[in-house]
Amino acid sequence: MHIWLLLSLAIGSEIIATTALKASDGFTRSGPIAIMVLGYGVSFYLIGRVLEHLPVGTVYAIWSGVGTAGIALIGVWFFNESLNMPRVLGIVLIIAGVVVLNMFSNTPT
Repeated sequence: MHIWLLLSLAIGSEIIATTALKASDGFTRSGPIAIMVLGYGVSFYLIGRVLEHLPVGTVYAIWSGVGTAGIALIGVWFFNESLNMPRVLGIVLIIAGVVVLNMFSNTPT
């Protein structure tokens, strides 16, 4: 379970960093830029630790998929981006892919 916690923290750090990237307003605001650099640094460090125990394909699919879904939802909630049917379908498919990877792959934990 420890590895899954590290992966979750890596995903959270990546989501925070990407949100800060948007908030940096084209790299013109130093506070969000600092959060972005720190967030991506933490995320990559944690991903490196997770990759010591899990296959890179599974880790990257989960990290990028859940991060993408999370950022899409944050865009809707905080940045007034539209929530249309293709976006909803894409998020559902990402979540379904992550569930399939976790339930049906023979990945040791």
